[in-house]
Amino acid sequence: MTYVFPPVQQASLPIKGSDKLFPVHRIYCVGRNYDEHTREMGGDTKDPPFFFQKNADNVATNGKFPYPSQTKNVHFEVEMVVGLKSGGTNIKAEDALKHVFGYAVGIDMTRRDLQDAAKKLARPWEVAKAFEYSAPCTALVPADSIGHPKKGAIWLDVNGERRQTGDLSQMIWDVPSQIAFLSTLFELKAGDLIFSGTPSGVGAIKAGDRMKAHIDGVGDLEVAVV
Repeated sequence: MTYVFPPVQQASLPIKGSDKLFPVHRIYCVGRNYDEHTREMGGDTKDPPFFFQKNADNVATNGKFPYPSQTKNVHFEVEMVVGLKSGGTNIKAEDALKHVFGYAVGIDMTRRDLQDAAKKLARPWEVAKAFEYSAPCTALVPADSIGHPKKGAIWLDVNGERRQTGDLSQMIWDVPSQIAFLSTLFELKAGDLIFSGTPSGVGAIKAGDRMKAHIDGVGDLEVAVV
C-alpha cells in the first residue's frame, strides 16, 4: 500500500549519548503547576490539573525560534519535559515512573495575546500554543542516566538577565501524579511528551533576544529569537 503523497517526516528528539532518535507521538502540557505561576496567572492552587496539547511537529531542536505571525506578545515558559517509553490507561501513580524514558529542558512558547482573547471568549488555546517551533527542546537525557528528578533549580534568562527561577520540588502535581491523571483522560503511548509546568516570571520576548533555560541534572537550552 502506498500513500497519495509522501507523509510528513516523523517528529523526533535526539537522545543524549545515543545516535538513536526518540519519535514524538503527542505533546501534553500541564497548566499552572507551580504555586507562584498559578497565582500570577490568576488561578487557584487548589484546582485539579488541566492540560492542553501542542502538535508533535511543534518540537524544535535547532536553537532558533522564528517570531510567529498574528501576535505582538509572545511569552516564554521554561519547563521540564518528560518523555514516555510506554503508556496505557488508568496508570497508578506508584507505577508511573516505569513508563518514563527520560527528561529534557523545554520552553512552552505562547502567543499570550491570542491566549488572553481565547480565554475571554471561552475558546480553545491551539492558536496560542500549538504553532510552529513553539516547543524548543534539548535532547532527552535517559532516566537510566540521571534517575527521576524531583528537585533542583529550573530557570530561564533572556539576554543574560534572570527572568524565571524556581525548583522542581515546587510542582503542585509531581510527574507521577501528572502521568496518572492524564492516563484517565487519554491512552498514553510510547513517544508522548509531557511539558510539566513552569515557575513564575513568564514574560515577553522580541526578535533578537537570546533565551537560555536550565534544569539541574537535565541540561541547558539556548534559543535565539529570529
